[in-house]
Amino acid sequence: MNQNDSVEGAEQALTGLGGDSSRVTLRRLTIDDQDEFIELVRASAELHHPWMSLPSTPLEFRKFFERFDDPLAAEGLLVCVRDTGAVAGNININSIIRGRLQSGSLGYAAFAPSAGRGYMFEGVGLVLRYAFEHLRLHRLDAQIQPDNHASLKLVQRHGFRSEGYSPDLLFIDGAWRDHERWAITNSMSGIVPSAPHPSLPIP
Repeated sequence: MNQNDSVEGAEQALTGLGGDSSRVTLRRLTIDDQDEFIELVRASAELHHPWMSLPSTPLEFRKFFERFDDPLAAEGLLVCVRDTGAVAGNININSIIRGRLQSGSLGYAAFAPSAGRGYMFEGVGLVLRYAFEHLRLHRLDAQIQPDNHASLKLVQRHGFRSEGYSPDLLFIDGAWRDHERWAITNSMSGIVPSAPHPSLPIP
């Protein structure tokens, strides 16, 4: 399978997630989302501070978007309200590593206009299905600042387990921030692919 086939298969998988019962859908972030994304980031500055730093200028957005040039290494996804198409948040699957690890790292943020309605909880649930069923990852982790109670509650509700505490882990908003480490595996979530990813060495 070449990369184009993989991308097309991913788009089909994203379209099929959730069915009609989900209030949200997932789609890939595109360069055409720049203006709307920046507007939402600026409107959400108070909500995001000091937990995360998202691009708020065209230059910052282009650098951010470049992270997803290789969808085999990272994916940038948007959580959209099914009925309106409004962007409720973004979820990234970063640092995808294959071989014996089969792991990725989640980063996510709600946008203020749609915050507090449970859309991100549903979106993370769809991303777990996408990551474990389609990407056939074994594990996803999330690093969360200890005082970010909303984010901690979100991963706890999805069954992530606490794996420790890392001082000065990530540089955010001008300082090195302490983070808690949380993770979930496909078996913990009950979403196990029918076959392992072909890059997994067996035995």
